[in-house]
Amino acid sequence: MNIALIAHDQKKDDIIRFSIAYKHILQKHKLYATGTTGKLISEATGLNIHRFQSGPLGGDQQIGAMIAKNEMDIVIFFRDPLTAQPHEPDVSALMRLCDVYQIPLATNIAASEIFLRGLDRGDFEWREIIKEKQQKEGNT
Repeated sequence: MNIALIAHDQKKDDIIRFSIAYKHILQKHKLYATGTTGKLISEATGLNIHRFQSGPLGGDQQIGAMIAKNEMDIVIFFRDPLTAQPHEPDVSALMRLCDVYQIPLATNIAASEIFLRGLDRGDFEWREIIKEKQQKEGNT
């Protein structure tokens, strides 16, 4: 599965600790992250992470493009709801794309834990079925 990891500045320590705790699950999947978040997680865990630009410089939009092409399976986005973000329209657009394309989106540690435990159990296999169906429809 392709998993996006994103965190606002005030949540970066949380996503690092989360990634350390769930490294045993995350390492089985292809990971993507916005710039600084990906760098910090990779340094703390040794996980291989494809890094995009930082969020304000277009990283959210790069992940959004993957969602629109059905190339992202899960988005874990530790948002800071108490701090105004200068790129809030990009954040809103990313969340809207997750809703439009039925991509599971977790915006806090509690939901992210549920996602990763479910992923480890195989609860997200439906994503593979959807991708296969869309590939067949695109090739006919």
